[in-house]
Amino acid sequence: MRYIIFSLTMPFFLAQLPASVIAAEYKSPSSPNQNFSSRPTEKFYTNIASLVQEQINLIARIEKAIAQPDANQLRAVRGQLIVQQVAIESSFKDYNRNQLAACNASSNSSVGVLPASPLSEPQAQIYCSLYASNRELSKLASVLDRLLSRRGESALVRDLPLVSGERQSHPVLSIAAVEHPNLGKSATPFATQEPNLPLVNYPIIGRTAKKLLADYVPPNQPAIVPPTEALAIIQRAKELLAQAISKFPTGSKFKNPSETTIALDRFAYNIDPQEEQTYLKFLEVPNTGIFRVLPYSAYHRPLNTQQNRLQKSVSERYPFPRLGVARGGFTPSLPLQIVGESFQVVPSGVDYSFMMDLGNVAIEKLDANLGNVSEKTREFFFNYQAPKQLEALQEERRRFLTGKDQTQSLILAGAKAELNHTYLVRSLQFQLPEIITTQKPISRSDRAQIDQLLQMQSSDMILAFRPVRRRSDGSYTVLWRVLNQFPNPQIEDLEAYIKY
Repeated sequence: MRYIIFSLTMPFFLAQLPASVIAAEYKSPSSPNQNFSSRPTEKFYTNIASLVQEQINLIARIEKAIAQPDANQLRAVRGQLIVQQVAIESSFKDYNRNQLAACNASSNSSVGVLPASPLSEPQAQIYCSLYASNRELSKLASVLDRLLSRRGESALVRDLPLVSGERQSHPVLSIAAVEHPNLGKSATPFATQEPNLPLVNYPIIGRTAKKLLADYVPPNQPAIVPPTEALAIIQRAKELLAQAISKFPTGSKFKNPSETTIALDRFAYNIDPQEEQTYLKFLEVPNTGIFRVLPYSAYHRPLNTQQNRLQKSVSERYPFPRLGVARGGFTPSLPLQIVGESFQVVPSGVDYSFMMDLGNVAIEKLDANLGNVSEKTREFFFNYQAPKQLEALQEERRRFLTGKDQTQSLILAGAKAELNHTYLVRSLQFQLPEIITTQKPISRSDRAQIDQLLQMQSSDMILAFRPVRRRSDGSYTVLWRVLNQFPNPQIEDLEAYIKY
């Protein structure tokens, strides 16, 4: 009887006890969230910030890989995609396993705080936004695999090493071990027989010239456009990642690899910002400027390598200085480069120039009359007349390039590079009509417009430049100044080069 009375009064007795007493007496050994409230969260932002930064870096590497012809870059980001996904999912175990399920169930990456979770609402939103960004990025796996199969058509894709570390022998030469790729280096292209031809090669218009290497055709460089599908996925992943970054405390900073790449590119090819301030007084004078003169190799692709021909080249990202006002699509420029150990204005078409080293003469003291220049040099630069026939013009260009058949003192198209020397240049530039440069037969309907089709633009000027700084890569910071301009030279026999 007393047991019956005890069982009836027990619920009322327990109801009178504080909830904290009951919780202290009961500890479930199997609860996954046990002691989460006591776990420290001071290092949360440090740990999650590292994952966010890795996500930013991975997106930047993927953007670069899908726009490059290198197969090894695609293989590298394909593996990094898996590693990043595992790292993010594993990080949920450190806080609340149920948080991963909550993020999976959320469509907008905005979830509340789960019971018994040590995460605050902003922290939970950071996790879900980061997880959603990585989940979106994982959709690129099939796209990367498809792109990799196309990259393998132009470069050698070697087998990756075995996971177990076993030594695999060559299928034909059993003694030789299989050579594995180094994903940190570019894949070896199949076209690796490019000859080392002379640096500067000028075309000849009006007659057939011998090739430097008979029957040689340079390999075509790939034209790569990133798939629209991949760009859309990357953009969505960036937006989700931006949501995660916005929830971090004020003052949190993340490095943007794209900004770093742009800064390094400017450091490699452009002048330093403070250099313009250093020579501000000189640059206030009309028809002056400052730019960085790069080695000839900086403007050309290294032999036996591949590059996307649709991407902007160095000369397009950092164009040569413009020396005048554009007229009909033609603007005189200063294509000054370092060829070997000399400064040389590397022209295009039938352009040519010649220069003279004046020594340590201040460029500010030069004027339009060349009063500080020797009389012999001044007379040659002022009295020189360009030929008016196309064939003679091309012979004149070769004469200055080679130094042959010069009756006066030797004046060439280039001069040895010396720091703090001033160089005097006479530059002649021509924009020949398209029907002359392409040598295509003119149609009968266009014959009535021959005068209009033969219109050309040209320029003839004297300028000076002075290198004021030399870098370890062989490039120079140069000040330039236009001193004098002459009437535009004309070519009178262009009609003789028309093909009917």
